[in-house]
Amino acid sequence: MLQRTDLWTLEDYSVHRISFREAVLAHKKDRRVRLGDHVQLIFEDRMTIKYQIQEMLRIEKVFEAQGIQEELDAYNPLIPDGGNWKCTMLIQYEDVEERKRRLTSLIGIEDKIWVQIGDGARIWPIADEDMDRSNDDKTAAVHFMRYEIPEADRAAAQAGADIVFGIEHVAYPCDAVTLPEASRAALVADFKH
Repeated sequence: MLQRTDLWTLEDYSVHRISFREAVLAHKKDRRVRLGDHVQLIFEDRMTIKYQIQEMLRIEKVFEAQGIQEELDAYNPLIPDGGNWKCTMLIQYEDVEERKRRLTSLIGIEDKIWVQIGDGARIWPIADEDMDRSNDDKTAAVHFMRYEIPEADRAAAQAGADIVFGIEHVAYPCDAVTLPEASRAALVADFKH
């Protein structure tokens, strides 16, 4: 979890912002999983969440202790705790009309994105714990998901087992994706906290 002491003041952040942003973008590169042409998972960690908090404080010009604590309280739950992965899932269609149609046909997709480590069982996400982002008419373009990884699967991942993601939704057929080594290592590092 991040504390107030882990953050820069607004003044200090203005000095570090450009280099920190570049470091975060490079860091996120290996934390992205693309499934098909239109679904992307971005796995969060302490660094990505620190960046989001710093940006919110900057944009909202928050410098008082209570406001900073409110941002910490809102974002800290998005940091994995050592036994799970937490990610933001984006459904991306450039054409607005196509996006509207697809979000209608993709209801429930946030519950259908599995991960499998080695020969282990498929692990299904816990989606949108903070609020429901789907209704009877459509799903949202952004979802927040948590994967609780059993100890045996964490050990297998740490021992080098493949990590594979897939989607099992009738309206979004796509091939499963085996993570490249850099991405596999980035996610396995989340177990070392």
